[in-house]
Amino acid sequence: MENPAPDTRLPGLSRAATPIAFIEAIIAGYRRYGADPANALARAGISPALLGHPEARVTASQMEIMSGAAMQELDDEALGWFSRRLPWGSYGMLCRASITSPDLGVALKRWCRHHHLLTNDIELHLAVTGDEARFTLTPDRDLGELREFCLVTLLRYVLGYACWAIDSRIPLQETRFPFPPPPHAETYPLLFPGPVHFNADAAGFSFDARYLTLPIRRDEAALRTMLQRALPLTVLQYRRDRLLVEGVRHFLRSPDKQGATAERVAEHLHVSVRTLHRQLKEEGSSLQQIKDDTRRDHAIALLDRSRKSVKQISALVGFANEKSFTRAFRTWTGLPPQAWRERNHAPHPAPEGIPLAKRST
Repeated sequence: MENPAPDTRLPGLSRAATPIAFIEAIIAGYRRYGADPANALARAGISPALLGHPEARVTASQMEIMSGAAMQELDDEALGWFSRRLPWGSYGMLCRASITSPDLGVALKRWCRHHHLLTNDIELHLAVTGDEARFTLTPDRDLGELREFCLVTLLRYVLGYACWAIDSRIPLQETRFPFPPPPHAETYPLLFPGPVHFNADAAGFSFDARYLTLPIRRDEAALRTMLQRALPLTVLQYRRDRLLVEGVRHFLRSPDKQGATAERVAEHLHVSVRTLHRQLKEEGSSLQQIKDDTRRDHAIALLDRSRKSVKQISALVGFANEKSFTRAFRTWTGLPPQAWRERNHAPHPAPEGIPLAKRST
């Protein structure tokens, strides 16, 4: 199986972008168990002098070491969030329970159901409304000072696992948190690319429901490898998006967007222009090719289903004049627009032996 393809720039493992507040939340877990975090801090190379300074940051590598050490020393993968420990290996068990699912939708439903067997302190729920999938976390107890870290981490666990399982980036339509913007709010778009909203009713994120139909692309061997170092999946972003081409087509399908620049398309999909062009090339396509295909399909639909003139249609699909539209349409279909319309709307021949004038209407 292929290895994950995380973009180490968002944020990089060596870039100090993780807020010290997350380290302080782990230390709060140590306090709950009456344990000393000194060893974990030393192993991660985090100076105690950074604590208490909201502007301080650590690297993702330091966060990985600190979290792993704390989970093993406390024997609690939830790091004190819940009313009972989640022993070392609990989330690995959730991964194993989901990896045999036929598609991502089934895998996430299993994840929600099995997480409830680990703890009743928080509800995980997946809902689909139309073309939107919404994953929500609802605490059933007061998580206190650990609430932010718990909700952020659980959402990243689920998102990271989901992307890894289908070997694809899952663009988020929005992410919501039920608390005011923290001092380190600028970190959130690095963890949850796309619009992030605070003071929401519940924690969760939404995405295109079509990702739920993508098959699971990992097996047990790939899972064992991933679990040896799973935390980067909760920090790093996937480059590959298996539905990117369709996402571009969907965006350009609206007539007012068919002439959109690469910058506008990339902004809508929450990727850089460079990433947009690279991923389209990897899928054997290009933005111009998708634009041409979309305009062609729109033009054909208007020719076949409307009485608009060729001049009107050329303007509706984004051409400056009828001549350039006719030239492009001939390139796409082999026929000029009027010939296409006449061919597809020509009267059907009368059955042999029955004069055309006597055909029933």
